[in-house]
Parts: sequence; structure tokens; C-alpha cells
Amino acid sequence: MKLHILDTHFQGMAQVTAVYLVVGPEGPVLVETGPGSTLQAILKALDGHGFGPADVRHVLLTHIHLDHAGAAGWWAQQGAQIYVHHVGAPHLIDPSKLLASATRIYGAHMDALWGEVLPAPAERVTLLYDGDRIHAGGLTFTALDTPGHAYHHHTYRLRDYREGELAFTGDAAGVNLPLVDIVDLPAPPPEFHMETWLRTLDRLDRAGLDIIYPTHFGPVRDVHGHLVALRGLMVDAVAFVAERRAAGVERDALLAEYIAWNRARARAANLSAAAIDRYEAANPLFMSVDGILRYLRKRGE
Repeated sequence: MKLHILDTHFQGMAQVTAVYLVVGPEGPVLVETGPGSTLQAILKALDGHGFGPADVRHVLLTHIHLDHAGAAGWWAQQGAQIYVHHVGAPHLIDPSKLLASATRIYGAHMDALWGEVLPAPAERVTLLYDGDRIHAGGLTFTALDTPGHAYHHHTYRLRDYREGELAFTGDAAGVNLPLVDIVDLPAPPPEFHMETWLRTLDRLDRAGLDIIYPTHFGPVRDVHGHLVALRGLMVDAVAFVAERRAAGVERDALLAEYIAWNRARARAANLSAAAIDRYEAANPLFMSVDGILRYLRKRGE
């Protein structure tokens, strides 16, 4: 098995969003697709490894957010089989509701951010449940239900004789960019749920993983340390937003305070202004504020 990290160069930034190319004895498998806006970058990267679109018969998606799966319909229309959480699958087959929701958030920036989002033919979409095994490229991946960031989220476990137990975690293990040495929390609406996500982190921590591959971006070898850091950040971020909300701070002012809080945290980790821009591109902070606020309202706070 060979594993290659394909950089989408999302919004012109290196090492922010990955597509993973896993080459097994029977051919290539993609984990994630990136958005349609980065499809040409991925095709060029694939070509650099000797593969074209017709060679890719299997695509695994951790979840259907557009930065992870926006190009899935295109790959399905080329003949690839798409494997995805059963809750998210209908929104690949008919992406109209997904696009309407995203448009309410991103408005006129939709095309520049995400590019074309095509429907996937139903026969090209395989619905997955917790514990399902996917045989692709001569390899066997196991789907682990890992909600919290989104209810329709799977992590894919795979054993490699060199690396040991590895997993592609999507956003379930948060964000950790190689050029930005800081763990970050992506908590977008409408599905962020702290208690559920904390249980997911416990599950990942108990899984005996030697290495994880978040989509944002690349390998993390100190799995336990990374998950502990994400847990602490999640609890602190929710407490920060809850405290400011209870004090009557309105959303826009709260967002400004949350950004300042995060940037102070980043500066304490000796990040440069450019590095801060990079991690905010991978995880827009307004999304996390809105996600946490919605979670608190649903919790009755």
C-alpha cells in the first residue's frame, strides 16, 4: 500500500485541505474529493502519480460538507463508486437542499469557494453504517461512526504493515495544519454537539490508532495528545461562548471577541499573522461561533 497526500490548494493556500490517495494492490482509492473548485488541482496531482479519472473506481467520504465532498458527484459521473454515511447519502444524490443551506451562509461566494456541485447517480452511491467494511483497491477499510462535528460523519480505519493502525478522520479529530502547529475546533451549524463529539473523541482514543489523517491536513502521530488538546479546546470554546452570551453580548460582538480569543491563543503558540490566516481559512471562526450558539440554544442556555 502507498499513501499520498494530494493538496487541493483550496483558495490558493497550501496544506489546508487534503484528498488522500491510497494505492492498494488492485488500484487507487480516494478518501475525500475536495470541492469542485479544486478538482483541477486534484486531477493534476493524480496525474503526477500516474493515474487518471478512469482509474479511480472507489471514493470514500468522511461526510458531505463541501470542502470534503463537493466534487463527489463529478467522480460518480465518471463511474466511481462513492461510499458515504447513510444519513448524508441522499444529499449527494440530490444536492439541492445542501446547496440551498450553503448558499444562505456563503451567498455570492458560493462558486468561488466550492465550484460546481453535481448530483451523484443513485446507483453510484453506497450507504454505510457503523462497522461496515469497504473492500476497495484490494484493501479493507472499516467505517466508524464518529458524530459531533456532523451526525453524518464516518472515520475510516485501515491497517498498514508499516504504519500500523491508521485512520482517516475527516473533521472528527479537528484541524491540525502542518504549517500551523495548533489544534483547532471546527464546530459549524447545524450539527455541532459537544457531548456527542466528546464521546467520539473517547472512541478514537480507545481505538489504538498509531496515526490519524485529518482532512485539514496530513498525519498526526501523537494521537492521544492531539485528542486531549482538542477535548480541552472544545470545552473551553463552548464555555467562552456561553459566558459571553449569558452576559448579553450580541452575536457580531461575540464573534469579534471569539476571533480575538483565538488569535491570542495562536500568538501564544508563536504563530505568525500568515499562519493565523491559514488556520482561519481551514476553519472560518464565524462558523464555529454560529455552531456553538445553535448548540447552546438547543440545550436551553
